[in-house]
Amino acid sequence: MKKTFLSLLLLAACQLTVAQTHINALFVGNSYTHVNDLPSLIQQMAASGGDTLTHQSNTPGGCTFIQHCTNTSMTLICQGGWDFVVLQEQSQYPSFPDNQVQNEVFPYAKRLVDSIYANNPCAEPLFYMTWGRKYGDTLNSPYFPPLGTYNGMDSLLYLRYMTMKEDNDASVSPVGRVWHYIRDNYPSLELYQSDESHPSLIGSFAAACSFYAVMFRKDPTTVSYSSTLDSATAAIVKQVAKTVVYDSLDKWLRPRPIADFAFADAASGVSFTNNSQKADSYLWDFADGTTDTAANPIHRFPMQGTFNVKLIAMRHCNVTDTITQAVTAMAGAGMDEIFGETISLYPNPATNYLRISGLYNATRIAVLSADGKKVLETNISGNTQQIDTKSFAQGIYIVEISNGQGLVARKKFIKK
Repeated sequence: MKKTFLSLLLLAACQLTVAQTHINALFVGNSYTHVNDLPSLIQQMAASGGDTLTHQSNTPGGCTFIQHCTNTSMTLICQGGWDFVVLQEQSQYPSFPDNQVQNEVFPYAKRLVDSIYANNPCAEPLFYMTWGRKYGDTLNSPYFPPLGTYNGMDSLLYLRYMTMKEDNDASVSPVGRVWHYIRDNYPSLELYQSDESHPSLIGSFAAACSFYAVMFRKDPTTVSYSSTLDSATAAIVKQVAKTVVYDSLDKWLRPRPIADFAFADAASGVSFTNNSQKADSYLWDFADGTTDTAANPIHRFPMQGTFNVKLIAMRHCNVTDTITQAVTAMAGAGMDEIFGETISLYPNPATNYLRISGLYNATRIAVLSADGKKVLETNISGNTQQIDTKSFAQGIYIVEISNGQGLVARKKFIKK
């Protein structure tokens, strides 16, 4: 399938890119998202940096992924039109024993992400990594001892959210890692409310800084918004989010494609082998006025020469990596005319022999089958050359004619 440059420009104009200034997000979660109105904090932070966030939420208290699969959240997901869908599991569930998480968390995370991609092909599922409770999950630690400390619970939450990110081709906002860094390095900053579970305003502001870095791919230290925190506290939290999140974005984002290709000239044109990784669609620009969206195209250039071919490797509608290589094309569609009318093939179709005339200054002839395999090669001794075609199978063949500088003409003939 080939497209014009106008089509290429229209495609680029329709694509969501991480540099956009407007994001439409759906927040699916519970009280950890609802307390202090986290989406509004992110919205105001974005506005102070010149960006905009519109959002909707479904955050019933204590709601689990299982419940979100059958409540208003699924209806909102299926409406489509989201750039991000944030997924926050109930605060304890992902830290529970493996068999329980395997049965009660992971399958429903997958169901939500599958629904996101099915109804929002260009959206980015974004898991909200929460934090360990201040002194661990003391209610459940008698049944599962690793939950008896903050570090034990927090490490399990980290592991399970990273697993959901990797298994579901999604991104993660590592709020729990930001909290962990603050607890270790700034213990005077109180992240928790008095229940030792829900976030204080500082805790929610830390979450907002993490989400801003992931969603807008921007440094939170560059925005002025501080909510109602004093400037020193806000500056510390922003710097932590920069260190933990923004400076390591590749760790938290879903995989990006790597564009790469190889090529080889053949009778039918230049054959391109796509070696890109982590891509789901492609756009080729052949630098001759045409484009193609095939994974491994064969392209016949209009003339012999060198063309700067560009491959754009895309993933989930986003143009995310590009490679350009100089491709030397010998198999031009107009190559028959390089020697003008001087070269002729007779008889064509051929049976027992083929006479080639008009070979002024040419030195060598090669005969290739239609799939590019060389079946004969010989030196030229004069302006006319006759080759024996009795042993050739029926079909279409290409005669390549060259001189000391390379290929100068290509002609087709039929063996009957």
